[in-house]
Amino acid sequence: MEAGTGTKGTAASMSVMKRVTLIFRSKANKALDRMEDPRETLDYSYQRQLEMLQKVRRGVADVATSRKRVELQMNQIQQQSNKLEKQARDALGAGREDLAREALTRRSSAQSQLSDLQAQYASLQAEEEKLTVASQRLQSKVDAFRTRKETIKATYTAAEAQTRINEAFSGISEEMGDVGMAIQRAEDKTAQMQARAGAIDELLASGALEDVSGTPRDDIQAELDRMGAGNDVELELQKLRGELGSGSTPELEAGPPGGSDGNAARNSNSGRTAPAPPQTADGVQPSPGNGAPTAAEPTIPASDVGESAIPSADPPRTSDQP
Repeated sequence: MEAGTGTKGTAASMSVMKRVTLIFRSKANKALDRMEDPRETLDYSYQRQLEMLQKVRRGVADVATSRKRVELQMNQIQQQSNKLEKQARDALGAGREDLAREALTRRSSAQSQLSDLQAQYASLQAEEEKLTVASQRLQSKVDAFRTRKETIKATYTAAEAQTRINEAFSGISEEMGDVGMAIQRAEDKTAQMQARAGAIDELLASGALEDVSGTPRDDIQAELDRMGAGNDVELELQKLRGELGSGSTPELEAGPPGGSDGNAARNSNSGRTAPAPPQTADGVQPSPGNGAPTAAEPTIPASDVGESAIPSADPPRTSDQP
């Protein structure tokens, strides 16, 4: 029972560790992918290929050097073999057969070494040719990769610039987002200040706030000021009415054409007209009772009286009668 429980606990812990490892790797992969720049990766790959090409070229040079050394050894052994052959001929001509045999024995050993060097030379030459071909192929691949690398870098740079321009136009980039937020905050503060200024003006006009820079005003004074402003408007209106009425007064005073005949006709229709009471120089007429002067109302000039105050010479219309 205890063994089974321990096995289950170990399996659960291993499962948790695998999940943690998977999460860590996924997070690390995402962070690396966000930090990776394709242009830098391509440049690094091209640098590695150049290093590999340099190693291949160095290998070709080393093989060529070894081949040249073997070639020099072959030449030396060939010269020594020719020399031993000549010495054997000279010893045999001198009657020294033993010296001739020794010289030929050495020449045979030199020929054996020469055969081995020739085999090595052929192997090194073949290896040099293979490395040379590999170096040429690698050189062509590196050149093609360099061209493609530059094309990809240029395309990526153009796409990145286009993306930044589009983000700037749409306002979703970080820089333009900060600028847009700053502009929005400035507009909000400006609108708030305008609203506050308008509210203060209204409060000052209504008298809710006191203007500390001028004469203090209360509600009663503000009401009196408004009434005074209304009276000024009424006076201006009466003045305009008087000016309009004064323009038609001379025509009404002159009467219709016909002169005295018109006046006589009007007198015959209205009956006898009572004479105007005498007036003094100051506009006071005597009382009919005891003859004491009384204060009369001030006369109103014709310019200040509208057309309604002057009697019309035309008879009333039938439609206007009750």
